[in-house]
Amino acid sequence: MKLAIAAIGKPGRGPEATLAEDYARRATLSGRPLGLGPLELIDLEPRKPGKAPEAELLLAAAEGAHLIACDERGRTYSSRAFADHVAALRDQGERRLVFVIGGADGLDESVRRAARSTLAFGPQTWPHALARAMLAEQLYRAVTILAGSPYHRD
Repeated sequence: MKLAIAAIGKPGRGPEATLAEDYARRATLSGRPLGLGPLELIDLEPRKPGKAPEAELLLAAAEGAHLIACDERGRTYSSRAFADHVAALRDQGERRLVFVIGGADGLDESVRRAARSTLAFGPQTWPHALARAMLAEQLYRAVTILAGSPYHRD
């Protein structure tokens, strides 16, 4: 199952972007034997401001995929439960899993409606570049959990 994180905004060349790219690379390398990956990072820049133009780009990036919306009102998972959820989607025959991260004002309601589920990183608000890096790390952690690697310790 291919994996992607589609996010509004360009992360630049800062440490958060480097961290997300590193975890995406690790998840890709470790996930292939498990039928997970590659993990693609998709950066989207709308031509017009607002949630609606952002939603168009996010929905287009996730077309035909199992869409999970990252939203502060979403479901929280332990790392092991998250790994189990990803594995269950793979085992159910999903071919592509796309996580979407909205712009500064959050996700348009059309994206929430299109999402099959939601994911929250807790009740706090996180900068988008950091949320992208945290999600990439959790996907790498999910891969290592499923592979039985000692990276994750319960």
